Amino acid sequence: VVAEGRNVSVNGAAVPEGRPYLHKGLGVTWPGDWVAVASSLGVRVAWDGHLAVTVTAEPELRGGTWGLCGTYTDDPTDDFVLPDGDIATFAAAFGNAWKVP
Repeated sequence: VVAEGRNVSVNGAAVPEGRPYLHKGLGVTWPGDWVAVASSLGVRVAWDGHLAVTVTAEPELRGGTWGLCGTYTDDPTDDFVLPDGDIATFAAAFGNAWKVP
C-alpha cells in the first residue's frame, strides 16, 4: 500500500478516495479526513494524509510485535529493541537502526 496525500494505491492500482477497498485480507477505508489500512493479521494503520499516523494492534498480538511500533508488552525498558536484539539508549539510534533502503 502506498499513500501520498489522499492518493492511495494497492499493488500499483489506485484506490478511489472515499471508496472502501477489500481484497485478500487487506482493507482500505476513509474514516473522516483519514485513510486507514487494516490487515487480517490484526494491525491497522491510519494516516491523516499529512503528519499524523496511528498504529493499532489487536490484543492477541500482545508481546508478539517488534520494530518501530515496539514490543507491545507495556514494559518501557524494551521499547527501543534494535533488530539485533540489543536496546538502543537514544530514540534517534533506535529509529535509524530500523531504516530500510
